Amino acid sequence: MAQFNQAKAYAPQNETFFDDGREIQLLHYVYSRPDIQQLRGSPEKVLEAIDEYGRTKNYLMNVGEDKGAIVARLIAETKPAVMVELGGYVGYSTILFGAAVQKAGGQRYISLERNPEFAAVAGSLVDLAGLSSIVKVVVGPSADSIRRLHAQGQFSKIDLLFLDHYKPAYLTDLKLCEHLGFIQPGSVLAADNVIKPGNPPYLEYVRSSVEDKKRGALRSGTDGFDDRYAKQYEKREGIEKLDDEVQGDPSLVYSSELIDSFEPTGVPDGVEITRCTGRES
Repeated sequence: MAQFNQAKAYAPQNETFFDDGREIQLLHYVYSRPDIQQLRGSPEKVLEAIDEYGRTKNYLMNVGEDKGAIVARLIAETKPAVMVELGGYVGYSTILFGAAVQKAGGQRYISLERNPEFAAVAGSLVDLAGLSSIVKVVVGPSADSIRRLHAQGQFSKIDLLFLDHYKPAYLTDLKLCEHLGFIQPGSVLAADNVIKPGNPPYLEYVRSSVEDKKRGALRSGTDGFDDRYAKQYEKREGIEKLDDEVQGDPSLVYSSELIDSFEPTGVPDGVEITRCTGRES
């Protein structure tokens, strides 16, 4: 694994790491820059401005350059027509990956964000980057938004799913996408933060055989977490109960690998890349 460039490190993550006003401050920071005209229509320059805020002002829970590059390469390889992300936050990954999908010839990038203020920040920065024609930011709890997308019938398959939201919801939302038929052979999943803070139930599921999944002895979506992170999300986002009754589609066959990388602070982390390779009866 390559070494982390400490010169590009974000400010350290403190006890409260989001929703304390920093997201709105970021928007003011970007739009008050003397070079704002050069940012318009340039995803790269908007991302540079977000990174500069994260390095010099306040930590931001973005995917960052290192892990972002992993998913950007995956987009270039798989050329998804439809990519969906769960957890857009302030739009860093939305801009980075939306631009990559556009470059790869894709049709749409849909970012699901629970917090309406974060979604507003993301939408404004997406517009600044010139990506509004391909990127749509959807506001609301992820499970509700997934169901709404299915009911609208605008697409039948998610080619690439990026998971970077409330960690216990990774598994429950994946199963919901399976249940609704969004995940099919050929679909690819990219899950952030599988080392820091970690996601044991999700990793166990995507690394398990069809036989093990059908046996139903795997962990649930809320087992094995660093609850400091989960509780902060639950308190600030008003999360009370996960939709963990959906069984998903255990017949889907996955091939999964961990790619080691770094948080934007330089802390080791990784992205789990999972490919749906088929279906067993």
